[in-house]
Amino acid sequence: MDFPIQDLPAGEFPVGLREIPQPPKSLNYRGKLPSTDTILLSIVGSRKYTSYGKQVVEELVSGLSGYPIGIVSGLAIGIDSLAHEAALKNNLYTLAIPGGGLGDKALYPAQHRNLARRILEAGGGLLSEFESDFRPAKWSFAQRNRLVAGISQATLLIEAGEKSGTLITARLATDYNRELLVVPGSIFSATSLGTHQFLKLGATPVTTSQDIRDVLHIEKKESNPTQPKLNLSPIETKLLGELNEPTHRDTLIRKIDLPTHEASQLLMMMELQGHLKSDQNIYRRNL
Repeated sequence: MDFPIQDLPAGEFPVGLREIPQPPKSLNYRGKLPSTDTILLSIVGSRKYTSYGKQVVEELVSGLSGYPIGIVSGLAIGIDSLAHEAALKNNLYTLAIPGGGLGDKALYPAQHRNLARRILEAGGGLLSEFESDFRPAKWSFAQRNRLVAGISQATLLIEAGEKSGTLITARLATDYNRELLVVPGSIFSATSLGTHQFLKLGATPVTTSQDIRDVLHIEKKESNPTQPKLNLSPIETKLLGELNEPTHRDTLIRKIDLPTHEASQLLMMMELQGHLKSDQNIYRRNL
């Protein structure tokens, strides 16, 4: 990569990392560090995410677009990488804190080196306390987690099993007196066992992007009074009315009671017009 590794003087460490009980002794970075007026939200979760977890990341991060929020995560496989990807897609600053060094050959996991490059090219950054050529070890990920929790004003937990390592970050967020936000999951899913533990302990439940903005004390943007109202046909209005929650294509077609070929054309046109968005045949409103 063309972004050099730079040492960060101790006096320039982010304020959040100077406040934690075990602050880093040294830090190095690539790209750009977050500005002081950027509110940092760390997003963590399971490596083995479900389609629900993926939809949650995309939905919540898209609702933060246009606000002075940056997304922090660990560049890891799973929810971490989805969080970085969603931040890039929505033009939000994103900071990756991997579990090893920042050298091209040391960045872990190797399959996310291209993601790291795209983060840098988009004006984001990489941050580490390890030597540039340090290869991650099991202990280094746990050590890294304190930086993810400490640098952020709040941590959002999306899917975690009962013994998931990402629960370390969630626990540290509470230890550091940071806000801990949790997305409720299915009571039948193993990936909800860890997240529901923290809900029982008093973490803030999150179901919309507004919940996140409220916790971070960010006022909702004024709607544009000149924005034209949607000119929808009765069947288009009915279809949107059925999308109070993400819905599978087949279920949606049954609800609007149209022949399959007509319903398919309608869904395609409404998605092209920006009224809907879909992923793996799951449709939701494009709010």
